[in-house]
Parts: sequence; structure tokens; C-alpha cells
Amino acid sequence: MAKALKTQFVCQNCGASYAKWQGQCTECQQWNTLVEEMLSQKAGQKTSTNLSKAALGKKMINFSQVERLSEAKQRFFTKIGELDRVLGGGLVTGMTILIGGEPGIGKSTLLTQMVLAILAKNTNSPNIFYVCGEESPNQISLRIERMLKHSKSKNLREKLNQSLQFVTSSDVDEITALMASKKPNLVIVDSIQSITTSDLTGASGSVGQIRECSSRFIDQAKAYGIPVFLVGHITKDGAIAGPKILEHMVDTVLLMEGERSGQLRILRSLKNRFGASDEVGIFQAVDWGLNEVSNPSELFLENQKVAVSGAATICVMEGTRPLLTEVQALVVSSHLAMPRRVGRGIDISRIQVLAAVLQKHARLALSNYDVFVSAAGGFKLSEPAVDLGLDVAIASSLSGKKIPQKTVFIGEIGLLGEIRQVAYFDRRVKEAKRLGFTKIISAKSHRHISQVIKAL
Repeated sequence: MAKALKTQFVCQNCGASYAKWQGQCTECQQWNTLVEEMLSQKAGQKTSTNLSKAALGKKMINFSQVERLSEAKQRFFTKIGELDRVLGGGLVTGMTILIGGEPGIGKSTLLTQMVLAILAKNTNSPNIFYVCGEESPNQISLRIERMLKHSKSKNLREKLNQSLQFVTSSDVDEITALMASKKPNLVIVDSIQSITTSDLTGASGSVGQIRECSSRFIDQAKAYGIPVFLVGHITKDGAIAGPKILEHMVDTVLLMEGERSGQLRILRSLKNRFGASDEVGIFQAVDWGLNEVSNPSELFLENQKVAVSGAATICVMEGTRPLLTEVQALVVSSHLAMPRRVGRGIDISRIQVLAAVLQKHARLALSNYDVFVSAAGGFKLSEPAVDLGLDVAIASSLSGKKIPQKTVFIGEIGLLGEIRQVAYFDRRVKEAKRLGFTKIISAKSHRHISQVIKAL
């Protein structure tokens, strides 16, 4: 018998349900918490949990009968090394990936470039669906033409004509029906906020629409073993737009960061069921797309040929990858009653604490000076291992003395001025020596920040 589809509005705070939408939940008194959700029940019949033995047998699968265990171990490489690194080695059969980022940061560019790389480096011709939710096929083709001019593959255009198919529908039921009939090897949905279902009354991008459409894409991906990329918007706070449950539903959550005016793009893995959840991929924006940065440390180190004051080299861990970068400090006399502490890529409270430690334990008179600190390459430094380098850069700028070349600072600084050991120390030292750095200043060489200041 045909199913009668119904919807109800459920409070996301207390779970109370209502037949119609209203601004305030009468149970918990919270505003704007009602979200439309689907109800599926057989018309004229009550739902029953009584199943026959045959039906129950189909619901249970013995471990020895699972054939997809071997398939799950096989990776489907995207042929972009940095993207494969963040994904944990490539795509897994039936994997769903949510990728978010600011408008214009390069999400669609990266996925388009991935399609070209897959087709250029595969002998067979995989079937790829590109769901055009926000852009028209003509707009996407202009981006493809720009990338084709820099491609070395001679028959790439022929492969595109055979393999790449644009889906112009924004109805999730039509798209999933095409996935069931054509069974593509890869699906890109750009973006999930533009996809709707007629079963719900909410507009595209609403919480109910995003959750229901994502659920149907995920079900189809698992049923037919199709990797699916879902492009997502972000809010003004930097979080991926939509319900938080969306990040729980998908297998992998990727976030692309960077300043749109700059060249650096950092692809972070926030969640990954098939790999490390703290990996990063680094790209450089060029006129035709995104270039992989295989050795990012060389990109971030500018002042290594000459010794300068106020610039110190540190080593940060981005996922499992150690990266050497530079921090710069500028200390100038202040004409204000309360001197300023300004940071770019560094939290202001950290600068205030480190400046106070220098003033207390290293006897540096910073109370009458403005302190400006910046991290190179657009990094946001949050781990404690950069404390020692920040303090040395501030002290160097204040005194005007140059920091010796080929020196790396690795260490956390406590409120008492002591230098503490940090995680992944051996891996950081190995990366520094690989790039030609000969002197490592850390908790193993000095115990207190005052000792480091006196030695330098």
C-alpha cells in the first residue's frame, strides 16, 4: 500500500512536536527551535514491529558474509596528493564528505580540479555526476576551460565528454533516482544548501531541508557504494551552516581556510572515520586553480638568508605534519596610558601573558611599549609549542639584537618562566634538521626563558 507522507515540527531543544510551525515552543519556552521533520507511516494502518522470521533473517548479516569489508579497505585516489592526505589516503566506497569554507575560498575549484585529475590519471573512464545547484553548467565549463589550458593530458577533453555529466536538478529525489539508475563512480553536490525535497515545506537551506536531503544522499551512497562530496556553506562565526547533526551524519568533514586576498589555502580535516582527523593539506592559489605545496616550510620562511631582529623560526604541528614557519614581533614605545597588545594569527591574551612573563622573569621593561606580533603564512597559532619563539621575537625586537641564523625555537613557557617539553618533539627536530637548521633551542637546552634571553 502506498505510503502517506506527513511532516511535523519538532523542537530541537526538548523534542516536543507540533502540527504547525510556531515561533516559541510552549514546552521549554525557547524561541525558533521548531524544525520540520518527516513522518512515514502506512496509510490506514498502524506501525508494527512484528516481523516474520524470514524478514528478521534478512536484517542480520554474519561477519563472515560481509563482502564489503575488503572493499572498504580499498582506496579510490583523487590523484591530488594533498587532498588524498587529508582524506586518509583517498576515497572509500560509499563515503560521504562534507567540505565547507568561505565564499570564494576555492571549494568548487578544488573539486573541479579533482575531477580533471581523476580523469587524466585513470586509464578507464569513471562516470562522474556534478550536481549544479549554485552554478550553471556554462559557468562550471568556463572554470574547466581555464584548467584545461594548463593540463598536460592530451585526451583529457575527450574523457570529459565521455565521463562528466552535469545534473541541473535541485530536487533530491530526482538526483538520487539518477544515482540509482546510472550508478556513477563519484557524485559532487554543489551545494547541499541549494538542494530541496518537495516533501517538506521549508525553503532551500533551512535546517529541515538540509538534514532530510543529506540523509537521502547518504542512504544512496551507502546502498550503491558511491563516494559523495557535499559542498556546504559556513556561518559568519566560521562554523558549517545547517544543523550540527549534519557533521555527525557524514563520514568526513573538511574545512578550507585562508584569506581570499592571499595565496595560501589550508584544507583541514575536522572529522574522518577512515583516517586521521587532524590532517591538513596546503595549496597555493594561482590564476588557473590551486597548486599543491609539497614543501610548505620553504614557503613560510622568508628571512633565512640574513639575520634580522624581531623574527624567530618556530615549528608547528598541522595534523601529523611538522611545519617550520616564522613569527615576527614589533615593539615600539607607546604614547597610551595602557600599551597595546596586537596579534595577527595569535590570540591577544597569549601575547599579554608572554609579555608579562618577559617583564617579570627576564626583567624586560615592556610596560611602556606597544607589542605587535604576527604569524607568517596566515597561520592561526594556538598550540603552546610556539611560546618560546614568540617571547624570543619580542625580546629581539625590543633590544634590536639579531637572532642567529639556522635557529629554531620549540617550547612551552609557563607563568614562572620555565620552558616545558612539547609533544612530537623528535618529529619537529627531524624536520628542522632536514631543512638545514643546526641549532635547536628547547627545554633540553635551556630551563628558563631568562637563560635563553641572556644567551641570545
